[in-house]
Amino acid sequence: MLTSTPHCSQNENERLLPKLPFAEGAAFNSRLWEHESRCLPETRVNILQQIITWSTDPNGACIFWLNGIAGTGKSTIARTVANTWSVQKQLGASFFFSKGQGDLGHATYFFTSLADQLAISLPDFRRHICSAIKKNPDIFQRGLGDQWKHLILQPLSKLEVSLQPPALILVIDALDECDGDNDTQLILRLLAEAKNLNAVCFRVFITSRPETPIRFGFHAIPEATHQDFVLHSISQSIIEHDISIFLHHELDRIRRERGFPIGWPSENEFDLLCQRACGLFIYASTACRFIRDLLWTPYKRLSMILNDDYVGQSPTGQLDDIYIRIIKHSINLENQSRQDKLKLSCEFKQIVGSIIILFDTLPITMVARLLNLDKQDVEVRLSCLRSVFDIPEMSESPIRLLHPSFRDFLLHRGRCLDTQFRIDETKTHGDLFVCCLKLMSKHLKRNICNLGGVVKHCLPLDVQYSCCYWVSHLQRSNIKLCDGDQVHIFLQKHFLHWLEALSLIGKISDGILMVKSLETILTVSSL
Repeated sequence: MLTSTPHCSQNENERLLPKLPFAEGAAFNSRLWEHESRCLPETRVNILQQIITWSTDPNGACIFWLNGIAGTGKSTIARTVANTWSVQKQLGASFFFSKGQGDLGHATYFFTSLADQLAISLPDFRRHICSAIKKNPDIFQRGLGDQWKHLILQPLSKLEVSLQPPALILVIDALDECDGDNDTQLILRLLAEAKNLNAVCFRVFITSRPETPIRFGFHAIPEATHQDFVLHSISQSIIEHDISIFLHHELDRIRRERGFPIGWPSENEFDLLCQRACGLFIYASTACRFIRDLLWTPYKRLSMILNDDYVGQSPTGQLDDIYIRIIKHSINLENQSRQDKLKLSCEFKQIVGSIIILFDTLPITMVARLLNLDKQDVEVRLSCLRSVFDIPEMSESPIRLLHPSFRDFLLHRGRCLDTQFRIDETKTHGDLFVCCLKLMSKHLKRNICNLGGVVKHCLPLDVQYSCCYWVSHLQRSNIKLCDGDQVHIFLQKHFLHWLEALSLIGKISDGILMVKSLETILTVSSL
């Protein structure tokens, strides 16, 4: 017996499409990325041309993989080409992964977010995805493979060829920032299936670091499916030219803002700063943010960066050098007593160490509450770190790490050589787990919203964060579970309160996964 594919009316579209869960901030033009840079004119000319040529070649590979080491400007290029394709009505969707940014740090809402954007970009796609949701009402709880098949691949295959753009392009930035090596490799295998689409010329632009799991993922799909470009293999002269243009642009902006005379900085200072960048755009942009800080004199800040001879250092070494200078400038340990040095070092590790490994961003007030610290102490510790953190003026807006390379530096034993500032990731996760447990134990109770209270008032963001991520912090610590311990006591007193809180913030399905994770941890701990 044949069954027809269900079709949706306009009213059904309006009812079903909003059910698509999506990661807030995933799209390149989201509010989150509004102030992030794009390529300046006359920079990245060759690589941008190669990408555009690939996107317009009907016989080109389905996937373009732009890979490069940290700080080489991958995300800036991704934002630039995404904007170009958006203007040309060829951008289907984009997903900018970002570790520590909640749903942007994992693949849970990856395909549903892309489907949501595609439904906006392609009017004809809406009808088919609506039918898929109606036919598979549990699709949002299924695995990535089913979501890709039913929400994207099959609806795209049903599009009318004559109504589609010359190429439909997805932009996936920082795939290496996605938590879960198995998920990243699965995503690559699934995206490669789009090469067989006939109704639309489908293209996927991906950026990432050349991490081993991602390289293995590309090795597992046919070579003809992807075109690779190694960003840090570009001629040094071209990179230096582009960085020179960027530094001219940014330093001239600082000069005009401060009313400095033409000729600042000197030609010698400018050349030395270009040399120190060693081909890393992240060095150049971090240095400019450091120099531009309105609380300090640009003359002195530039001098601080250039006052020693570091000829011969590797690019990573130069980046590490500017990071340690920024940290030492923010915490002046000179002429401090041994006790005060220890206190300042502990504060730095507690505050900055916690922020860089949080699974989602929080405002300063909520960071302070989570860590049980005075808000002013947190503000003081972060006040001189605006070169590496986005610290908004609005107190309710979250703090955001500007580039993952700063996190990498602080966590790496071989890069952050000063033990006063190096972060012990395992210990910090353990400390955050304890903070989350204490906060929930203090705050959670039966009927916390009093049957109608406003969730954000009854469950502040720090409590919401604790409910969502305490198990994740526990998993990444070295804490073992046993009968009668703090987890046992918490679950005895607050298990139902915790589930109620998760339900109120729409995370009850995550709670089921967390309970399963706890069972696994308990099994391992008892061995």
